Amino acid sequence: MNLANRLMGAFQKMLPSPMSIAIVLTIFTMVLALIFKPDEIGYWTRSYDILTYWNSGFWSLMEFTMQMILILVLGYVLALSKGIDRLIAKLSIMVNTNAKAAALLSFLTILVSLFNWGLGLVFGAIFARKIAEVYSSKGLKFNYGLLGAAAYSGMMVWHGGLSGSAPLKIAEANHFLAERIGQVFLSETIFSTMNLFASAVLLILIPLFFYSIGFVMQGEVVRLHIDERKTTTKMETPIGAEKLDYSKLFALFFAFLLLAIPVFMMVTANDLSFINLNYINVLLFGLAILAHGTITDFIKALEKAIGSSAGILIQFPLYAGLMGIMKYSGLSVLFTQFFLDISSEASFPFYSMLSAAIVNIFVPSGGGQWIVQGPIVIETALNLGVSIPKTVMALAYGDQLTNMIQPFWALPLLGITGLKAKEIFPFSFVLMILGSIIFAFTLLLF
Repeated sequence: MNLANRLMGAFQKMLPSPMSIAIVLTIFTMVLALIFKPDEIGYWTRSYDILTYWNSGFWSLMEFTMQMILILVLGYVLALSKGIDRLIAKLSIMVNTNAKAAALLSFLTILVSLFNWGLGLVFGAIFARKIAEVYSSKGLKFNYGLLGAAAYSGMMVWHGGLSGSAPLKIAEANHFLAERIGQVFLSETIFSTMNLFASAVLLILIPLFFYSIGFVMQGEVVRLHIDERKTTTKMETPIGAEKLDYSKLFALFFAFLLLAIPVFMMVTANDLSFINLNYINVLLFGLAILAHGTITDFIKALEKAIGSSAGILIQFPLYAGLMGIMKYSGLSVLFTQFFLDISSEASFPFYSMLSAAIVNIFVPSGGGQWIVQGPIVIETALNLGVSIPKTVMALAYGDQLTNMIQPFWALPLLGITGLKAKEIFPFSFVLMILGSIIFAFTLLLF
């Protein structure tokens, strides 16, 4: 146990804040793009081009950034309501040890993430926070970083789930690679025997991993500032139009109006493609209003939740700038092509996964990564005669792996839990190693 704690401390000293990590990655990518230039236009001209690529990319994810801020804040607001707070508290009481808490948290987070990555991310973070609050109020020992890592484990399975970007995209009739590979149905990717096997193994082994680590590293008594998160309504006498703010009928009407939208979409849909970030946000918005009962209570909870989105607000655009450099400078093609050049028919899926894992560090977006890497990998797969569905899932597995050491997706969780990246990444790093073995074995087996 002392050795584990020393290793943990050494690992944590190597990690700065997520903001600094984003800046270091940006500078590192700029240098790489300058060194490995695909043409001979001179360093000064190339430097100017790289800055232009960064600036173009910086503004490219503004819609996505707003979507992520909303899903984080609205999910947090929903959790601050009395009803949801009591429900999560009851679930938290079921786990009376550090090991059980981490195991249950990872199991439920993976299940939700397989359905939708956005819900899984918010659910895991809120559940981890609530467990920590319960343990803190009782003076029990727990490892908060371990709980945070367990809550983040869903990001290592999401691309093989129902919201996986690449499998969903190629299931469309007119996707951008349709002329080369046609329409690839979900039965060949997400619901394939290979992916179902990988998902089942992860669902079993990851909770067992956290259960085992929970015994070794039980943590300490952590005192959280619980009171500052509780919503209390000060009784006031509303005047005139202000009565709408306190009217339960008014809030109820608006909540049902909002909820009618996702219900209508669900009833009229032919498949699950309607479940996207916009759908989840409208659903969370309606549920949050409904759970709080009045506009006044909703706004008070909103004011407490909004601060948790600070990291997303500036760091998502930073990563978007980094993605711009990777895309327009040719670096992503360079990384991908290197692994493809050394691949054979047998090793191609593994190297595709490995290349996707590396590119994901610089392009931490499943959809964005598919657009950048997809055409190159698919062309090589066709030339080598490798299964297209297997190739797509290999890319998905690689994308998932390095999510465990990439702060981009951890930002919402860090905002809700109040944890630092260096507190969860030592555990998620080991989880990445475990996942690498599972995915590599799966690709070799099938």
